[in-house]
Formats: sequence, C-alpha cells, structure tokens
Amino acid sequence: MSNQAKIIYNDQTFEAPVVKGSEGELGLDISKLRGSTGLVTYDVAYKNTGATQSSITFIDGEKGILRHRGYSIEDLANNASFLEVAYLLLKGHLPNKKEYQDYTDLIRMHTLVNEDVKHVFQAFPNGSHPMGQLMTMMSMMSAFYPDSLNPHRSEEDFDMTITRLIAKTPTLVAMILKKKMGHPLVYPKNKLEYVDNFLNMTFGQVTEEYDLDPVLSSAMNKLLILHADHEQNCSASTVRIVGSSQSNLYASISAGIAALWGPSHGGANQRVLEMLEDISQDGGNVQKFIDRAKDKNDPFRLMGFGHRVYKNFDPRARIIKTSADKVLDQLKVNDPILYLAKELEEKALADPYFAERKLFPNVDFYSGIIYRAMGFPVDMFTVLFALGRMPGWIAQWNEMRKAGQPIGRPRQIYTGEVHRPYPSWDERG
Repeated sequence: MSNQAKIIYNDQTFEAPVVKGSEGELGLDISKLRGSTGLVTYDVAYKNTGATQSSITFIDGEKGILRHRGYSIEDLANNASFLEVAYLLLKGHLPNKKEYQDYTDLIRMHTLVNEDVKHVFQAFPNGSHPMGQLMTMMSMMSAFYPDSLNPHRSEEDFDMTITRLIAKTPTLVAMILKKKMGHPLVYPKNKLEYVDNFLNMTFGQVTEEYDLDPVLSSAMNKLLILHADHEQNCSASTVRIVGSSQSNLYASISAGIAALWGPSHGGANQRVLEMLEDISQDGGNVQKFIDRAKDKNDPFRLMGFGHRVYKNFDPRARIIKTSADKVLDQLKVNDPILYLAKELEEKALADPYFAERKLFPNVDFYSGIIYRAMGFPVDMFTVLFALGRMPGWIAQWNEMRKAGQPIGRPRQIYTGEVHRPYPSWDERG
C-alpha cells in the first residue's frame, strides 16, 4: 500500500502523506496543501476531517466499538468506578490501589466550593435553565482561582486546576438542582464515594439522613462512565479549539457546556422524554407514532433511536438497558411516561423496519428513562451529561495543551460579493 496520495490540479501534483492510527485508521495529511497549491479542503461540519491525533478514545461506528485508552466500554462500565475511568482518561493508565486511594483522597479535599458562589446563585432568575447556570458557574471558577489564567504555570498547578474541577463539579450540579427545588444546600459528605456523595447532595435533605440505594448508585456510576468521553464530538472539539487560544480550563469547559446545551448534541435524552410526553398527551397510542416514524412523508422521527456514529448499535445502550430495567424494578415507579417508554422499546425492537435500518435504542433513550425514574427534572438531564463528560473534556484539553498544538483557525470558501465601489447616498436609491 502506498504511503502517499496524489492530488492533481492544473498540472500541479501535491503528494499527501498517509497517516495511520494504532487501530488502522488512515488519513491524508494535508497540512501543507494550501502552502503548496493555494487550495483548501471543503468539508462542511468537518465530517471527513481529522483535526488532531489523539490517544484517548477510539470508536468504530460500523462495529459498535468504544474504547478508552484501549479498554472496552463494556469492561469499564461493568467493573470500574467513575473515578477510576476519570483517572484513566486523565493519566493514561488505570490506577493501582495506592494511586486510586491517593486520588480519591485528593478529590475529597476539594469538593467544597467557595461560600460566595451562593451569591451568584441568588442572582439567577427563577426558571433559568440549569445548563445556563452551569455554564456561568464554570466560567466563574476562574475568578475564584485566578492562577488558572496563567498558561505558563507549572504542571503541578495545572494538575491542581484539573483536580478542583473534577471534585467541585458534582457540588455545583447538586447546588443547581437544590436551587431549582427551593431546598437548602446539602454540603459534601466526604466519607462517601464520589457518586454516592453526589446523590446525597442531590436528593438528601439537611433535616434527615439520605438512604443510599445501591441499585441507583450503580446505575448513576454506569451513566457517568458511559458519557465520560466520545472522541472528537461537537463539545470536545469546542473545548479543544477554545483551549488552543491558551484560554484557561474553566473557560474552555464552559464553552464545551455551551456546545453540549444544543438539542442536537447533549439535549438528545431530554428530547426523548419530551417525545414521550407528546405521545402521552396525544392519547398514548405508541403504534401511531411508530407508523408516523416509518412514513417518509411525515417529518416525525423517534428520538433516542439510531446514532450518527454507530451504524450498527450503540454499545453503551446495551450496557445501560440492564440498569434501566433494574432501576424501574427497584423503584416501582407508577409513571405512565415510563410505561410508554417500555412499550415503545418493545414494539420498535420487534418491528423489522427498525431492525433492517439498524435503528436501535441508543444511550439517550435509556438514560432519559433512568433519570426520570430517579427523580431528576427533565431540564437537568443535559447537566448530568456534562457531569459525566467532564473528565473527557479535560483530557482532550490537556492532550491538546501538552502537544503544543497551534491555535485552531478553520478556513472557508467565500461566496459573498466581489469587490465593488462604495456608493453615495444618492446612488443607493
């Protein structure tokens, strides 16, 4: 196989080296194309563009493979804690017992947030969206830690910024929900594990002890792991390109949260529940909506089925489906919306139309069901996505920073007016 590809234009030949990844992925290195030929590539939404080399996450959408640092998502979700996966993404290897103990102890030391953060919460109007609050709180963290603004500080200082972010994000997320509910804040209880501490801050009350349910804790742990990283998606790419300007980590992550907020990205699980609400309000006839989804002339689409990357099945969905079944069985929630979800799942999986087109329930379908059953409001779903994605965003940002990658600056094909003279007022009619 040739290690170069040729681009011929106007009798000029450009030889693009072929770059090969560790899993056999091939790409054309066109970094010198414009300088050699004056041409740029045109690739709307970067669907065929590899903007970086990365050793964090590997996806094979055709085969339904997702791996972090070489470990399959199945092994990680079924065996690891979320902090183990965070350590893996950030450090490049799984921790041994001492490393894990030291890491969890360090995280516990930094779970509290400055008391002045409460004043910022008080300024949010009632009804403000939780994602807007999280984005604001994240960028605000740089005000409390101004040392993070220095792009030339020591690696130890960078590590401390990362530690603070991993430790404090669950506290901020819990604060957002407590404000929404009008409840007093529950402070971190650092004798608890990371996920249990978050659940206690979220659903616990200052007046009584919160009974942690191991089924819910396990499901939450899996959900965070399944969302931990997903290669160069919209929000991860946003974090990288903002970080490439040497913007501080908090601001870069805030930009990633803004990207995740979009309904085409992180809002997918929220749209699943909104669709189920629509089905319920229409009378609850699931088959009617399945038929609509199959009608080419009907714009309706089933939310939570199929995936842009996974052309066969979403490996994360297979893992979380079991947890969804356990949570629903454990909580015995009498919720018509959840009954509709189960009916929709069963009928769609039994329908050849969806099987032939590989339109299987994805992770957004099942995560929305679990979050609702646990008692999270629908507009908190994307915030929970951000909580899980935090170590992945940070790992992407840190990899970009350590590689010394230049500031990101995409090109364009200009289609506007050509040069024209400036007209007088009278000439404009």
